[in-house]
Amino acid sequence: MYTKSNAGFVSTAALGRERVFQNIEARQWHDQAMHAARRHHTKILILVALLTLVWGTNWVLFPLAVAEVSVWTFRSISLLGAGALVLLIARARGLSLSVPSHERLPLALAGLTYLFVWNVASTYAAVLLPSGQAAVLGFTMPIWATVLSWIFLHQRPSARLLLSLVLASCGVGLLAFAARSAFASAPLGFIAGLSAGLGWAVGTLMLKRAQLTVPVIVSTGWQLLIAGVPITLVALLLGTREFFIPSWTTLLVIAYITIMPMSLGNVTWFSIANSLPTSVSGLSTVMVPMVAMLTGAIIRSEPLGPLEISAMICCAAAMALVLLKRSR
Repeated sequence: MYTKSNAGFVSTAALGRERVFQNIEARQWHDQAMHAARRHHTKILILVALLTLVWGTNWVLFPLAVAEVSVWTFRSISLLGAGALVLLIARARGLSLSVPSHERLPLALAGLTYLFVWNVASTYAAVLLPSGQAAVLGFTMPIWATVLSWIFLHQRPSARLLLSLVLASCGVGLLAFAARSAFASAPLGFIAGLSAGLGWAVGTLMLKRAQLTVPVIVSTGWQLLIAGVPITLVALLLGTREFFIPSWTTLLVIAYITIMPMSLGNVTWFSIANSLPTSVSGLSTVMVPMVAMLTGAIIRSEPLGPLEISAMICCAAAMALVLLKRSR
C-alpha cells in the first residue's frame, strides 16, 4: 500500500519504519536525559555529605584556633589563605581568574555579606557558646533563606518544602530549648549566631540574583579574598602589633580550617548553591549542626541527650524530604 506525503507517494511500511525509528530515538534521548539527571542528583548528594562532614567537624576547633590569637586575626589568615589557595588551584586547572566588569560589584557585595558576617559572627558565637549550640543558631540559614526567597525571588515554597522547613525549625527549636540556659548567660553569643545565619542567607540570595558566569571555584576564591580584606584591617587596628609565633597546636588548627572548611567547604557549598534553589540549598545543610553537636559531645563533653537526638531526627527528615525526592 502507498500513502501520500509531502514528498510524494511512500509505502505505509516505510512510514511505519520511520515512526519506529523516531520512537527509538525519542526513547534513547529520554533515557540519556534521565541518566544525566540521576548523575547530577548523585553528585549533589555526595557534595552535601562532604560539606556536612567538613563543616560539621569544624565548629569544635574554633576555641582552639582563637586560644592565642584574636578572632579577627584567625579569620584574616583563614580567609586570605583560603582565597589564595582556591585561586591558585583554579589557575593550575587552566581557568581564567578574570571576572566580567558588570559582575564584580555583586560578587563583592555577596562575598562581604556572607563571608564577612558569617566568619566573624559564627566564630564569636562558637567562643561564647558550646560549639554545637552555636552551630544550631548559625544554621537557621534555611529558615531565613526560604522566607527571603519567597519575598524577593518569588520562589513560592511547595508543600513538601514547607514541611521540610517545619521539621528543620522543630529541630532548631528543640536544640534552642535544650541550650536555653547557655543562651541566657551569653546573649551576645545568641545574637552573633543568628546574625551569622541571616548574613549567610542574604549573601546567598544576592549571589543567586547576580547569576554569575564565572566558574564556581573562581568566584569562591575572589569572595574569600574580598571578605578577608576588611577583616585584616580590623585585625591590624585592634592588634597589639607585637610579633610572636603561636604554638604548633594553634598553627595546625588554623591551617586545617583554612584548607578544609574554608577552601574545600566553600567551593563545595557554592557548587550546591549554584545547582539548587536558594531555599533547597539551605535546607541541604541542616545536618551540619547535628555533626557539630556529636563532635562537641565526643571531644568537649558537650550535652547530648533526648532533646538533641530528637532534633537530629527532625533535621535528618527535613533534609531527606528536599534531597531524596530530587535523586529519584
